[in-house]
Amino acid sequence: MTLLSAEGIEAGVGNLIACRDLDLSLEPGTVWSILGRNGIGKTTLLLTLAGLRPLKSGQIRIGSERLDQLTRRARAQKIGLLFQNPQIQFPTTVKETVMSGRHPWIERWQDSNENDQSIVDQELARVGLQGFDRRNLSSLSGGERRRVDLAALATQQTELVFMDEPVNHLDLHFQTQLMKEFLADCRTKKRAVVMVMHDVNLATRFSDHLLLLFGNGETRQGPVDLIASEENLSRLYQHKLHRYPAGDEFVFYPA
Repeated sequence: MTLLSAEGIEAGVGNLIACRDLDLSLEPGTVWSILGRNGIGKTTLLLTLAGLRPLKSGQIRIGSERLDQLTRRARAQKIGLLFQNPQIQFPTTVKETVMSGRHPWIERWQDSNENDQSIVDQELARVGLQGFDRRNLSSLSGGERRRVDLAALATQQTELVFMDEPVNHLDLHFQTQLMKEFLADCRTKKRAVVMVMHDVNLATRFSDHLLLLFGNGETRQGPVDLIASEENLSRLYQHKLHRYPAGDEFVFYPA
């Protein structure tokens, strides 16, 4: 069953049009990357797909239900979102932050149970933050904070996973290792992932499909092998890119 379907949508803010008349289907176990120049509307489109920005036109469905008719709780049980630069609103610990991912599944006036605690511990271990439970979030480095946010996202256990620049602040080891493990887990559990990415080579390495935003609402989408061409990406970034073989994969470098 298609997890999310967008039919003829137009997304944008003010005079910025990220996409126009876009049809999109997110299938279980697929990973998409949204690519485009700075300020082209990648984050705007992601937030629109998550229901946090209103559509200008068209319709989005989660399964058979309209996104705009879902309650906040139902939406949070279906859609997990990693923001580009989350703000610390009040003093909180690492464990409290990661536990927030379980809130959509905890009944009102109830506390977390052993299963919730186990999920949180498991995801903290996955991102290499065992023993950080009581650390204040404000005491962490940028990379540690990003790993906390990824752990919180994983604990939410949604069928749709949206991430805005997931590798922000992560060093090379965590960029490759964490993304590889996180996305493999999503594929195994039949979740659909959409990522806003700036690094073309990470996007083509870890994604199945690409959605290119050219500006003024023009888009192109499809499997990585079909869409990741020198012609498409050079036009996308308005700079000549060359594609080179790298083992079983390929990489792009500017001319």
